[in-house]
Amino acid sequence: MLRLPPPFQRLPDFLQLMRLDRPIGTWLLMWPTMAAVFLAADGQPERANLVIFLLGVYVMRAAGCVINDYADRDFDGHVERTRTRPLATGRISAREALTLFVALLALAFALVCLTNAFTIWLSLGGALLAAIYPFMKRYTHFPQAVLGAAFGWAIPMAFGAAQGEVPAIAWWLFFANVAWTLVYDTQYAMVDRNDDLKIGIKSTAVLFGRQDRFIIGLLQLLVLALLFMLGLAARLDGFYWLGLVGMGMTFLYQQRLIWTRSREGCFKAFLNNHWTGVLLFAGIALSVWP
Repeated sequence: MLRLPPPFQRLPDFLQLMRLDRPIGTWLLMWPTMAAVFLAADGQPERANLVIFLLGVYVMRAAGCVINDYADRDFDGHVERTRTRPLATGRISAREALTLFVALLALAFALVCLTNAFTIWLSLGGALLAAIYPFMKRYTHFPQAVLGAAFGWAIPMAFGAAQGEVPAIAWWLFFANVAWTLVYDTQYAMVDRNDDLKIGIKSTAVLFGRQDRFIIGLLQLLVLALLFMLGLAARLDGFYWLGLVGMGMTFLYQQRLIWTRSREGCFKAFLNNHWTGVLLFAGIALSVWP
């Protein structure tokens, strides 16, 4: 087994803390962000904006994971899926995690400073959402809604960077993304529901109870309805509508996966949302391509 030099022996722990070993969260943030980048620029995004938002996705997702584990450091040890995380086991200290979070936010802000003043002001809202989301599960059963707003805040920022304003079509996409986040993060929370009930953590999975599958289905319909309105408002073509049909098929498959509410099925449904995001991006990007 390869042994790292002493200065780098803790590097795997920090990579795990930032979830760089598990890219699914990055993809779920990236696809709607890139969809917004292409839609805002009529299919021809400036190279600088494309690079800024791609890097921003990785940096902000990493920052979100760090502050999430910091907030949950006293709970993760009691949850089967998270008990081996670096903060829960003490391999990384709380102070080190906070220092890393601040450093990642500073890097993200440096990237935003390469855009324009309007986008810089918008980014402050995104930073606030990312910082408060992990603590919401102590006060509300809807932390997933705050996560959706945090994940979706890159959408108005993409329009701000390209157009200097946030038009109505950006908000159709934003609220569709919030509803979609409620879908996949509820599926994710269903994996930990039994542990969350024991330790008193709030989530939509806990709140929905035995109505979880039905409410997820309603949220999936809401996502499609909001994206339908986006397609009409932005006058998108057949590629978009084909992508929307494909998204609907992934939702049906996810309903099948969560039918028995098994941990494995719910986690597979969560992971399947990667393909939902791919279809969203492909539909928009191909529709606005010159």
